[in-house]
Order: sequence, then structure tokens, then C-alpha cells
Amino acid sequence: MITVVDDVPRAFADAVVDAFGARPGPRFAVVLSGGPTARACYELLAGSGGIDWSVVDVYVGDERVVPPDDDDANQRLIREALLGRVGPIGSFRPMPTGGPLDDCVAAYQRTMADLVTGPGIDLIHLGLGSDGHTASLFPGDPSLEDDDPGQLVRATEDPNGRNPHPRLTLTLPAINSARLAVFTVAGAAKAAAVAALQRGEDIPAARVHAGHMVWLVDRAAAADSP
Repeated sequence: MITVVDDVPRAFADAVVDAFGARPGPRFAVVLSGGPTARACYELLAGSGGIDWSVVDVYVGDERVVPPDDDDANQRLIREALLGRVGPIGSFRPMPTGGPLDDCVAAYQRTMADLVTGPGIDLIHLGLGSDGHTASLFPGDPSLEDDDPGQLVRATEDPNGRNPHPRLTLTLPAINSARLAVFTVAGAAKAAAVAALQRGEDIPAARVHAGHMVWLVDRAAAADSP
């Protein structure tokens, strides 16, 4: 189920370049994430060849409700680590975080509905929290039980209080609509969550079932795998 690699960012960049080359249409829609592993992945991807960024449309899988230039904003990380290092891109569609939360959800719901019911998500990049969360879908979050395929974006918070800030997140129906999901997991702090996934435990990340799944895990994160 998982692929253990020595260099997660390099393996991620190779996977994205391969997916770009195999895209079914003229454009390439990617959903990106945040966190230190994502930053390393995007910095390396920015230096890779094989992608015409002018046909790449970039979306965000989850976001903290903070100003766009806040240190904790995923969109800031994406701009700094990737978009500011490559040529002009097709478009960047970050999650809005200003104004009433319901309005932010509704605005990105429209954005994602146009994508999911249109050309579709070619690739979504996801991480794995030490508690098993992915995107901003946390253990115990009621939205994990939501079976409405039309609800693509929700506001959420970590019910366990481990992760700060209210969030916006894509829902499982949105995530699972992607043609390819690429998880990147690095570090010993993630070993217990990777082992739980391997044992078949019902952690949020285990509920991701995109068209094709790739798990890129370094040796430290795979150390406790059964």
C-alpha cells in the first residue's frame, strides 16, 4: 500500500511530472496542501523540468482561517515554495478566509463545483498528521460521516484541540473525486499514524479513495509499520 522512499520530495516531484505528462486534457488541475513536508516537496518540484506551468491550475485542499500572508497560511507556503519559483501559471485559486466563514465556504464550494463537475482534479497532494488527519479532516470530525456527494467544502475545527485555528477543508467526496492522490509522509513523528493505516484502523486518511493512490513514506515514518 505504501512506497518507502529515501527522498520524499524527489519522489513527489517525479510523481507530479509523470501525472502532468499523462493528463487526459490540455490543462492540469492540482490541489496542494501545507506543512513542512509539503514545503520541501514544492521547493524541489519548482526546480524540476517537464511541466508547462502556463496550463496548470492550482487549488488548495485546506486552509486555516488566517490572513493570506500569515505564517500559518497554506496559500502563503504554496506561493513562497512553488508559485514564486516557477514561470507564470494558468491560475491560482486559494481558499478565501476574509469575511463570514459561511460566505468563504460558499465561495470555494462554487469554485470546486466548477472543477469537479467539469475537467476534474488531476492530482491532489495530501499529508498525514500524527493523529491520522489529512487535509483538515480530523479524528472525530462529524463531516467524516457526511455522505452528501455535492458538498465539496466545509468549515471545520479539530474536535480534539490539537490543531489550532478554524479551518476550511475539501470534503471526502471532493478529495475522492481526484484522478490521483499523492500522500507524502516524513519523519518519526508520523510512524504511529502510518502503522495505524497499515493495520487498517479507521483514521481519516484511510478514508481517501481517489482514482489512483500513491503513498510516499520515508524510512523514519515507516519504522513502525507491521
